[in-house]
Amino acid sequence: MKVALAGFLHETNTFAPDPADMAAFQAGGGYVPFVKGAGMFEALRSVNLGMSGALGVAAEKGWDTVPVLWAGAIPSALVTEQAFEQILGDIVEGIRAAGPLDGVFLDLHGAMVADHVDDGEGEIAARVRAVVGPDVPIAAALDLHGNISQAFVDTVDVLVGFRTYPHIDMADTGASAARLLDQLMRTGQRPAKAFRQMSYLVPIPFQSTDLSPARALYEGLETVEADGALTASLFMGFPAADIPDCGPCAIAFADTQEAADRAADAIAASYEAVESDFDNVTYQPDDAVAYARAAAGAGPIVIADTQDNPGAGGVSATTGMLRALVDANARSAAIGLIVDPETARQAHAAGQGATARFRIGGHAALPDILPVEVEAEVAFLSDGKMQATGPYYGGTHLDFGPSACLRIGGVSVVVTSRIAQMADREMFRFVGVEPEEQAILVVKSSTHFRADFTPIAREIIVAVAPGPMPFNPADLPFTRLREGLRLCPNGPAFKTARADPGTP
Repeated sequence: MKVALAGFLHETNTFAPDPADMAAFQAGGGYVPFVKGAGMFEALRSVNLGMSGALGVAAEKGWDTVPVLWAGAIPSALVTEQAFEQILGDIVEGIRAAGPLDGVFLDLHGAMVADHVDDGEGEIAARVRAVVGPDVPIAAALDLHGNISQAFVDTVDVLVGFRTYPHIDMADTGASAARLLDQLMRTGQRPAKAFRQMSYLVPIPFQSTDLSPARALYEGLETVEADGALTASLFMGFPAADIPDCGPCAIAFADTQEAADRAADAIAASYEAVESDFDNVTYQPDDAVAYARAAAGAGPIVIADTQDNPGAGGVSATTGMLRALVDANARSAAIGLIVDPETARQAHAAGQGATARFRIGGHAALPDILPVEVEAEVAFLSDGKMQATGPYYGGTHLDFGPSACLRIGGVSVVVTSRIAQMADREMFRFVGVEPEEQAILVVKSSTHFRADFTPIAREIIVAVAPGPMPFNPADLPFTRLREGLRLCPNGPAFKTARADPGTP
């Protein structure tokens, strides 16, 4: 079977300050950097990504594999038109040049928005379909935060979404989608499909499948499949996207339309039934630090700085939690990552062991977020090259550029020149901070950190320090959602009139 494989991933926060241009995809920002052709085999080997799982199945099934390209960028604002058209153009031309194909595998996110296209994945699938024609099966692996459209579902033949958040099953999901593609190619049969959109958004931190009720919802997918679905997916949606298809949906594939409808209806009903269970506790910065300092026991208290999560469009440079740690004179505490190239440069110029005055953090697009001006010791310097070995990154090599650990009393600050979500203990260790030895760890992440930090954490709490990604979707200035979508569990429903500033 001759199969073309391509990946193009971005989770778009339409309210975020920084766009995703070609440089963002070339850097990766926690993903494998942009790679074309045969280079994909080496770059994507043994890492936790959908394409990695698909390439494993390709070898197992003996496909005649045509690797086209793989591109992913850290979540941010809109993908620029130039980057979108260049990458998608390369994908389309690569597939066209491959000649007659038996199938196409796409590794996508599900929540990409470009300057000129609301439904990034729908546009990708439509252009690929235009090249291969109606008879070549297309399979896709997707993130569970996808904002999925009916048009996208109609275009592909089968899709599979992650079932874990933290996403420790990315490679497994790619493998599942690839096996389904192999089945479709060999049998020539196309499954029936069903698509249901649900009625309310959930804050990102509490979508975690480590917590209730999301854990039970995703465990229930196995029951749905045992009842007749070929594959079934629940997409929680990425709430920071001001587009009509923002929000959760259920998608099922089966041998018959009746079975597909039954599966999708069961998933949707389960989601609607637990709306009131999506409730949890958050802390203001000073309260989070006070709680962590007062808590007794072994292991660190881990604080998620959720409103500056770069995995959701944050800049990883806000200073609310850093200021709270310093003001409280916290001891044996560490925070990361603070992305601040100028401070990293200054630390390297000063030298390890030096003490100097720094202006740490802040971001030009967030004028209300002020740097922390403080005297600090340069405790450790690094060139920024490291390997993230925890379950989320799964062995991915990262390059943060010139990096440092600055020490302010009892607070260690991990400063880097480049951005990625703090979701791996090695992201402290590479600048000399042993996370297990800290009493308090503050991470610029909402949920992915749980995969590697839960085993050492005494407790995990969520803080809502000022940042570009509001914890509560109801705080976002939406104007284009579908009518009636509730902006948080049991929260206000979006109304078109609410979006009209001229409406009293």
